[in-house]
Amino acid sequence: MTDMINELRVLCAIDGVSGSEDKVREYILERIKDRAESVTVDALGNIIAFVKGKRSPKNKIMISAHMDEVGFIITHINSDGSLDIAPVGGIDEQVVLGRRIRFGDVCAVIGGKAVHNLSADERKKTVGFDDMSVDIGASSKDEAKKLVSLGETGTFCDEFISFGNGRLCSKAIDDRAGCAIMLRMIDEGVECDTCFAFVVQEEIGLRGSGCAAFAVQPDIALVLETTTAADIPSSSEDMRVCELGKGPVVTFMDRHTIYDKELYKLTFDTAAVNGIPCQTKTRIAGGNDAGAVHTSRSGVRACAISVPCRYLHSASCVADENDIENTYKLAKQLLNRIYDL
Repeated sequence: MTDMINELRVLCAIDGVSGSEDKVREYILERIKDRAESVTVDALGNIIAFVKGKRSPKNKIMISAHMDEVGFIITHINSDGSLDIAPVGGIDEQVVLGRRIRFGDVCAVIGGKAVHNLSADERKKTVGFDDMSVDIGASSKDEAKKLVSLGETGTFCDEFISFGNGRLCSKAIDDRAGCAIMLRMIDEGVECDTCFAFVVQEEIGLRGSGCAAFAVQPDIALVLETTTAADIPSSSEDMRVCELGKGPVVTFMDRHTIYDKELYKLTFDTAAVNGIPCQTKTRIAGGNDAGAVHTSRSGVRACAISVPCRYLHSASCVADENDIENTYKLAKQLLNRIYDL
């Protein structure tokens, strides 16, 4: 594994549900403390790091990736010591039942009604969050309250693994992959002055990025993300959206943003000139921090480069190591071309 992939392993192991990104932020602040000209943390918890280059460019550039991950929040503690939870971010109920999760150091299992107690109709339906029960090993409400509290957030509890031919599996690849790429770019230095924004609360409505863009006031923003790949046998060609192993994904439109057309074309041209595999999304779906960034103040030209990822927002996100490396290469080469557009 490369140093960047090893750092991704470290980042994915840190828990940082939307609104509770503290540990991720602490790690990143420690990593960049001697590498940035200035580092600020705003009221929401965004990190904005200004990295001095060899010169000041025509355009003010902001590169962004979000620190938060999807997870769960405790909404009720029952008399038998079990918990009720709600999702933080867009989590498909189908990927939750039977999973191990954790609230800090407290391990838990998400369960539901035993299969032999389900009616015929219930067996045909996905178990909803309202019908799930979280077991933390407590036998009473008082015992449970000594371990957890209402409003506490938790994450999936799965290890980072490598498998197959360069495939990676973990929680939180969305968007610790973008964070790892930005850390590598900061380590290596930049040609021109650049603002790096590690932002919060993307998964619950692009909250942090809008504030970061308002503060930075960039002319151009490059968002580094992950995006859903549905390249499984049951998906028809157009429904596959994008595919692992075919390089970074450059989006022309999603549910929040119509991306700057010149930047879109320039990104593909940059990939071709540098021999970097590249693809686009075949459906208008999803969204990312560009949705908040491009409408900040009087408007910001924006583009997004994403790592394709299967089973997004689950305990077992799957990405390709080469796609992550090529996303880094494309972002770095594109950055050098947009400073003086």
